[in-house]
Amino acid sequence: MVSSSNLGFPRMGENRELKKLVENYWQGKVEEIQFQKELKEIRINHWKLQKEAGIEIIPSNDFSLYDQVLDHIHLFGAIPKRYTPVVESEIEDGSNGLRTYFAMGRGYQTSKAATQVSETNTQGAFASKVEKSIDVGSMEMKKWFDTNYHYIVPEFEDSQQFKLTNYGGYSEPKPIHEFLEAKSIDIETRPVILGPISFLLLGKSSDSSKPYSSKFDSLIHLNALLGIYEELFKQFEKIGVKSVQIDEPVLCFDLFETELVKNAYTTAFNLIHKAAPTINILIATYFGEIRENIDLITSLPVNGIHIDTIRSSPSEVESVLTKIPTTWTISIGIIDGRNVWKNDLTKSLVTLKNIIAKTGGDRILLAPSCSLLHCPHSLTREIGKVESQVLDWLAFSLEKLKEISFLTYALNKCTFTTENTINFPEDTCSTIKQYFVLNKESNEKRRESKLIHNDIVKKRVTEISPSMLKRENPFPIRRDAQRKRLTTLPTLFPTTTIGSFPQTKEVRLARSNFKSKKITAEAYDQFIRDEIRKCIKVQEECELDVLVHGEFERTDMVEYFGEYLDGFVFTQNGWVQSYGSRCVKPPIIYGDVNRPVPMTLEYTTFAQTLTTKPMKGMLTGPVTILQWSFVRDDQPRSETCFQIGLAIRDEVTDLENKGIACIQIDEPAIREGLPLRLSDWNQYLKWAIDSFLLSSTGVKDSTQIHSHMCYSDFNDIFESIQRMDTDVLTIENSKSDLKLLKAFEKYGYTNEIGPGLYDIHSPRIPSVEDMKDRVEQMLKYLSTNLLWINPDCGLKTREPETTRLALINMVKVAKQFREIYSNKE
Repeated sequence: MVSSSNLGFPRMGENRELKKLVENYWQGKVEEIQFQKELKEIRINHWKLQKEAGIEIIPSNDFSLYDQVLDHIHLFGAIPKRYTPVVESEIEDGSNGLRTYFAMGRGYQTSKAATQVSETNTQGAFASKVEKSIDVGSMEMKKWFDTNYHYIVPEFEDSQQFKLTNYGGYSEPKPIHEFLEAKSIDIETRPVILGPISFLLLGKSSDSSKPYSSKFDSLIHLNALLGIYEELFKQFEKIGVKSVQIDEPVLCFDLFETELVKNAYTTAFNLIHKAAPTINILIATYFGEIRENIDLITSLPVNGIHIDTIRSSPSEVESVLTKIPTTWTISIGIIDGRNVWKNDLTKSLVTLKNIIAKTGGDRILLAPSCSLLHCPHSLTREIGKVESQVLDWLAFSLEKLKEISFLTYALNKCTFTTENTINFPEDTCSTIKQYFVLNKESNEKRRESKLIHNDIVKKRVTEISPSMLKRENPFPIRRDAQRKRLTTLPTLFPTTTIGSFPQTKEVRLARSNFKSKKITAEAYDQFIRDEIRKCIKVQEECELDVLVHGEFERTDMVEYFGEYLDGFVFTQNGWVQSYGSRCVKPPIIYGDVNRPVPMTLEYTTFAQTLTTKPMKGMLTGPVTILQWSFVRDDQPRSETCFQIGLAIRDEVTDLENKGIACIQIDEPAIREGLPLRLSDWNQYLKWAIDSFLLSSTGVKDSTQIHSHMCYSDFNDIFESIQRMDTDVLTIENSKSDLKLLKAFEKYGYTNEIGPGLYDIHSPRIPSVEDMKDRVEQMLKYLSTNLLWINPDCGLKTREPETTRLALINMVKVAKQFREIYSNKE
């Protein structure tokens, strides 16, 4: 019999219950006992929903308060030494460990420390609980493979020690506690654990002066780490765990150090098997093809493998299947866990029928391609909100689980003709039959819909020429023209921000009231203009050089643009987790993309009338809009990206024509879009960079084009970054130990650059001394004539007062360095 399973469930809840609960906890609005009680209710509800959807093998330990990799950092006791004061503060006041856990994720600053760095009385995170001066930043954050989810990067000392650690509020390790919690409501779960090799390879050296020279250097800590896996799996066996899902997503990478990696995997899984021989181990891969790594996997003492068939070609799946031992369970990722389109059940049944013909059905598990962490919760609240024709084409997480349940039923109960027609048993209820018929009709209607196609847009794409992908003159000539035009810019160390300013509860309330028609469009417009005035006043008081309007009219840097573009549709509640408690609501691109009207012109030009300093036009680039949306799957992604590029190009032209001298086109997602396999990179980078150039190059020399990139390892794609040819590139840098800047020195980057001085994802106020030190380090790699001073990222999630104090300190740093280097010249 085929069985239904799931690899992971969205954490936030149907109405983002987890986000709201965690943020209230951070603000001291929820006591510890109530906090743990409500967390338990969310977990139990999620297990029950999966069971009710017909899932037989349900995961546990996929739930997290911040990030699953951070959970494992804490579980393994791999807490960097700089958090020792936080750990000690918890010992002193008898806290439960969550202060340290959240400090690693988002930084920690007591009110005493905040007052010292800002020269004014203020409040820091958890300030009411700790009287000491403690100020520590967060750990580095990176994109989880090629997704828009961010994970916390583990750090390892030379002689790293590990210790199995109980979770905050638990009397045992988190995976143990949550398995027993599910068992208490009669749900037998399969715990999910990040595998030891992936955990180590996702990490970095804790000593920034001695970074790893190879991505495999961290495997030196394997033997120390395996003692913890051994202890954990012995506990699993003791409490009656029957199977464990070990996630090893790096097995979809190119693992060039073949013998080293093979020995590491062999050592690790031999030890795990020996520690708990009665537990069935499913090794889970996802986001790409396994390819040659199947030989390594099949040599391991495990009991099953998960294959992402959505990200694998049919020939790759067939090749892998021929090599899997006949005694193994095979988990088939047949439902797309990263997109929102209904599965074509007819097509999937044909695929699965062919697989079963080769393998037999008794060892087949059906599953999503990956964890449903990357997909919204359910369509329940979208009825009447999303255009009905498009809504009929969609499936969110709960709907995807029901698709898995149906496919499982059909394969176990139904027969098929040679023409692949399905025959239901006589006792099949009409609801199941109707479900299949409606699915078939939905997919047929989508294929034939006139909503999808725009011939004018398709023609424009075919007419893109090489001349549309480059600036008129090289950077040195453009720089001279821009300096003549931007007369208020200082010669050295100009300052700016990345775009957004804090979105207060008043801003969110006004937007909500406008959308629900509680206030008029005129009243909302006046509110936004008043916020822009305040924002410009703050920036001028802080003495910033290039200003922004604050983006108060925007819910999200992708959603906002999609609302103006044809081919996009928006959900009411389609939230997915980005990092920590931060959620985004990705647009859905269902058809050809076109810009019928200007998108940013009105508020940008209004803001420019309020100041004599340059006002940046703020746009999101085509690759990022593509990557951070749920994209149509009926044409190549490159085609959709070029359509978006043309739309942004039109907007850039309009801004320039209205006198906007600085235009920023953010592309934080270019690096994350890279395929996992090196051999697939060039094709992606060609169309991705071309799409950005299409959007950015149709301007005069005197118009300064900015871009922003974050959470990226630039070394391996540096030629592509140079090909973007932006006048000013701002990058995330504060969490990256300045290692990114070595690439800019190595490859001789000659355009202007603004590495982020402080981490905006942390509630801390950065000190002048900290930021001065970072600038001094930057100047080892970058020319004084090219360096900009700016934060890491947009300021949307921060509080207004901490933002103001941080910017004041940042400008102080810029002024000090101008004085130093002006005197040198």
